[in-house]
Order: sequence, then C-alpha cells, then structure tokens
Amino acid sequence: MTGPYVHEIRVTWGDCDPAKIVYTARLPWFALDAINAWWEDTLGEGWFQLELDRKVGTPFVRMAMDFRSPVTPRHRLRCAVWPTRLGTTSISFRVEGRQNDVLCFTGDFTCVFILAEQFRKTEPPADIRALVEQHLRPVDEE
Repeated sequence: MTGPYVHEIRVTWGDCDPAKIVYTARLPWFALDAINAWWEDTLGEGWFQLELDRKVGTPFVRMAMDFRSPVTPRHRLRCAVWPTRLGTTSISFRVEGRQNDVLCFTGDFTCVFILAEQFRKTEPPADIRALVEQHLRPVDEE
C-alpha cells in the first residue's frame, strides 16, 4: 500500500460561522464522513450497508481531535484515513485533514464491532478482519 485513502470534501459557506471558518462541530462530521468513505472504498459497503445488510454495527467509543489550522471554503478538504489498530472487538482509525497541503486537524477514532440487532459486542467478521489487516499502519508522529 502506497499511502492512506484520501477522501475529498467540498467545504461550503453553510459550514462556516461568523468568523468565516468552519464550525467546530463540522470537523468531526467531516472526519466521520471520511471514515465511512474508507469503508465504502475498501470494503464496498459503508456503515448503512454494514448495519442493515450484514447486521454489523460499529458504534464509536472514543473520539479525539487536535485542531491545527482553520478550515475554510477556500480549498477542498482532503482527509487521509487509515486504520491504526484492530483489536479483538474494536478498530481505530486516524484521520488527518489538510487544505492546500496545510494540516488542519488530526483525529483518532475507535469503534467497537457489535451484533446490530442485539447491540452486543462481537469480533469483526473474518473477511472484514482480513481486509483491515491489509491496511493497518501506524500514525506518523510529527
């Protein structure tokens, strides 16, 4: 693998506050959108299909973000996404958002695999585990 998956987001005027930068609450939204896009691109199914068709949920148990530079509508937001850890029942992702090659935010997100209809923790299906293992990479410390 040459690098992380990159999901591009078109930031709009409606995403911004009176200071002309993106509302803080939109940044986790963008990161989660990028993680869902990673699932769609890598697995062929996003959270909707996993939950309804495969009966596998992945609710979040941890989110941590650091903000480095304001996000604005001036440039596309490019969110690099990759899994950093796969546990017995959990998966962690890293998201790094950049505009015009400037690092705007970093985030670490952890989900737990559940049986959706029972809301009970479970191991990921074997095909998902095998796929994720191919894409695992550590976080590059700056």
